[in-house]
Amino acid sequence: MTLLDDPDLDAQALRVVKAIADEGSITGAAAALGYSQPAVSQQLKRLEMRLGLPLVERVGRSVRLTEAGRILARHAPAVTTALDAAAGELAELRGLRTGRVRLVGFPSASPTIVPRLLADLEARHTGVSLTYLEAEPPEAVEAVKEDRADIALTFSYPGDRDDPHGASARGLSVRAIGTDDLVAVLPEGHPAAAGGEVDLPALAGERWIAGCPRCRGHLLELCARVGFSPRIAFETDNFVAVEGLVARGIGVATLPALAVASFPRLPGVITLPLPPAEARTLHVVTAHGAERVPAVRATLDAVERLVAEWTPTEVQTARA
Repeated sequence: MTLLDDPDLDAQALRVVKAIADEGSITGAAAALGYSQPAVSQQLKRLEMRLGLPLVERVGRSVRLTEAGRILARHAPAVTTALDAAAGELAELRGLRTGRVRLVGFPSASPTIVPRLLADLEARHTGVSLTYLEAEPPEAVEAVKEDRADIALTFSYPGDRDDPHGASARGLSVRAIGTDDLVAVLPEGHPAAAGGEVDLPALAGERWIAGCPRCRGHLLELCARVGFSPRIAFETDNFVAVEGLVARGIGVATLPALAVASFPRLPGVITLPLPPAEARTLHVVTAHGAERVPAVRATLDAVERLVAEWTPTEVQTARA
């Protein structure tokens, strides 16, 4: 017998148990689910009575899950996704086009891909409601694994030793949907940019500005391949701050094209493309079977289409 065969279980009860596991308290679970604390407590008691097993135990002033509770919490994401998928397919048969999708994505997608996605869904699928949270790829993958998000929009760099789509994404569906070119960010008139191409070895003596941990790791590997170790003097995830530092001649950097296109170029800065082999790969991550939920499928289709429509000319426009 599986959890789906047990008539004493339902999707919402599993979500309550999973929320208690995630938040560490009934109060936190109620806040995360948008319910009152008494409502969560009553639902938990009813579930315990139906199963004939305690699911939580008190430890001082807090609670923790029993072994039975931990079993339910471990299976909850897979079961609730399967039930949502079944409900979605039934909704398709009834001609419904409604649903709520929880999306989490990386910072440079927030001002570029996400606004277009919201507008696209509003125009094509008025019944789909999208919520959005910004997070770096490892945290975004974890959000899907813990059923706090339906779709994660993520990226990975070539040769990434800590690729978040490896062991940490085991049991999830990971699909590459496109690439995001990398560009060098230099002060105007920099000699390494002569001829409209960047000469990376000529930047060996420069001070460098690094970004997120994944971007920093790729910068180290990129420079190592051309024979030097970059002297990283500054680290910031703020794209505008990177260009501001470069414009003042304080350092040089690399940025993804999506980051460059997310705001108008600052005066005193030039950007030059790096080889296509250095581009990062964009991914969507979901639970297995999540695409059978119509609202999730519509969102995935829109994301893939918007990424496919992305062109380098948009970066040129942002730099002009």
